[in-house]
Amino acid sequence: MTVDKSVFSPIRAWKYLIEKPVTIPKKLVFDTPREASDNYRGFHINDWTTCVGCGICAEICPTNAINMIEIDSLEQSTGNKPERPAIDYGRCSFCALCVDICTSDSLSMSKEYIHLSKDADTFYFLPESDGIHQIDFDKGYDRDEVSELLDLERYEIDETPIEGRNESFIEIIRGYSKEMAIAEASRCVECGVCTATCPANMNIPEYIRSVWTENLEEGVDYLYKTNPLSNVCGRVCTHTCETACVIGNRGTPVAIRWLKRYIVDNTPKEDFERVVLSNVSEKINGKVGIIGGGPAGLSCAYYLRTMGYEVDIYEERALLGGAVRYGVPEYRLPEESVKEDIEMIRKMCVNFITNTKVGRDISFEEIRNTHDAIFSGSGNWIPKKLKVINVDHKDIRFATKFLEESRDYSRDMGRMPEFEDDIIVIGGGDVSFDVARSLARLQKIKNGKINIKFIARKPIEFLAADQEEVVEGKEEGLELRLNRSPVEILVDENNKVYGVKVAKCTSKLSENGKAKTTCSEETEEIYAKEVFMSVGSDPDFEYFSKEMMENLEMDKNKIIVEENGQVKGYPWLFAGGDIVRGPDIITAVADGHKAAIGIDEYLYNREKI
Repeated sequence: MTVDKSVFSPIRAWKYLIEKPVTIPKKLVFDTPREASDNYRGFHINDWTTCVGCGICAEICPTNAINMIEIDSLEQSTGNKPERPAIDYGRCSFCALCVDICTSDSLSMSKEYIHLSKDADTFYFLPESDGIHQIDFDKGYDRDEVSELLDLERYEIDETPIEGRNESFIEIIRGYSKEMAIAEASRCVECGVCTATCPANMNIPEYIRSVWTENLEEGVDYLYKTNPLSNVCGRVCTHTCETACVIGNRGTPVAIRWLKRYIVDNTPKEDFERVVLSNVSEKINGKVGIIGGGPAGLSCAYYLRTMGYEVDIYEERALLGGAVRYGVPEYRLPEESVKEDIEMIRKMCVNFITNTKVGRDISFEEIRNTHDAIFSGSGNWIPKKLKVINVDHKDIRFATKFLEESRDYSRDMGRMPEFEDDIIVIGGGDVSFDVARSLARLQKIKNGKINIKFIARKPIEFLAADQEEVVEGKEEGLELRLNRSPVEILVDENNKVYGVKVAKCTSKLSENGKAKTTCSEETEEIYAKEVFMSVGSDPDFEYFSKEMMENLEMDKNKIIVEENGQVKGYPWLFAGGDIVRGPDIITAVADGHKAAIGIDEYLYNREKI
């Protein structure tokens, strides 16, 4: 049916030209705020105390209404960027996808929906927890189980069964299957917060994406731009990147370390070599000597060769690798994985000079006279001792020597170390658990049973060791005696060690967020036939002259260096790794990389002069 309109209909509308429009005064709007209905999505609310600035809300926004703004008052920290989302309400469609995907639960939408202004710029807003007009409105929309967009639970990696695991040194972690690796890679939101936290600033989102796209050659290329020991770090990296992973705010962090391992384990060897060796430059007129074939020295050598320098590495032991070759147990880091990383560096034509201790077999001055620059990454090999009674007893054993013997045994290069059937291990960090768990395996292999007491002055939640080490150690039969601090090594009338006297301790978090431990006068005696001590180690600087040692700037037995690794007062000398920043593989790799860049700059500027 059609309705005929009057010819006067348009004329009737003319009256609105002179009639005053109905408006709501701005003052009335804000004096008596009106909430929207329950199913209405109003303006955004963002709790800055929980927001981590990951920017995923901006990435997902279908109308490009969200921009990340750097905030001067905020600082970069682990897992947190100094940025917050700003929303353009001229673009926003109020779809709430930004709320559904928020990694930190900071973003929601209120019931506030009215904003009156003649200034278009006021519709571009940086939301905080008090809303657009600092009025306390109820939430209008929040994510629920149905609208959840993130996969919060980690896909567990295949491991050796607990039963019988402590009967050999076979690697515990078996790795991801292709399907599981792709599924785990799909959890990454590519925010890059992890990259900022990684000491080597690895291209983490990029190499994880290569798993998702099944382009592992590209993944290898991304890995080796920043880490030439990716095979090693894919197994024993301290993975601080995972502590920063934004998925961990509401779920389990992405398994960044295991995805790195998946790439190196599943890229065909010929493709792997082609990608890595393509980075090598033709040799140029420059020669660098490196003291120590550990992670820092190997990393420095790798990057110097990519620049074309001739490189000599002087290593005291028969095999290169330092702590990863002589410290980390085989069940965590198989020999083959270490060999593959080191062999790749050898194929780059780095000259390995092994069984050569600088200061004994060759002088530091000779290396200085035959090289244009020197990098020192000699590591920490002198065991520290606790200040306890009888600590210098001849039968006290230390981590560095034992782990070296144990590692040689597990790779068929030495006999089984000697040990008793009732042992105390003193420590608290990863290395002390490496000692205790290696001893457990040796006891199981030799005696068929385990009798190891692990003493630490802090409770489980405050131990320096990775929680994986603690859990797996308990599974493998370690008896944890925590909250106890050694005060005396017990020695009988025949000068035989028979245990440790300990003080009982309590720990709590201090104002700076660190665990503060206090010990009482109450003591107890813990008995055993043998005591192993693993409380850290110090560097060996014997290769430096007395004059150099007096001139080097030191802080707690560590060399102070410039940002590029250059040693103050000695422009031709660079240093990194344990002797600069302490024992951490990925940090040592980063130090070697920075020093290589620093050496290149030094030699280039020297030539210009």
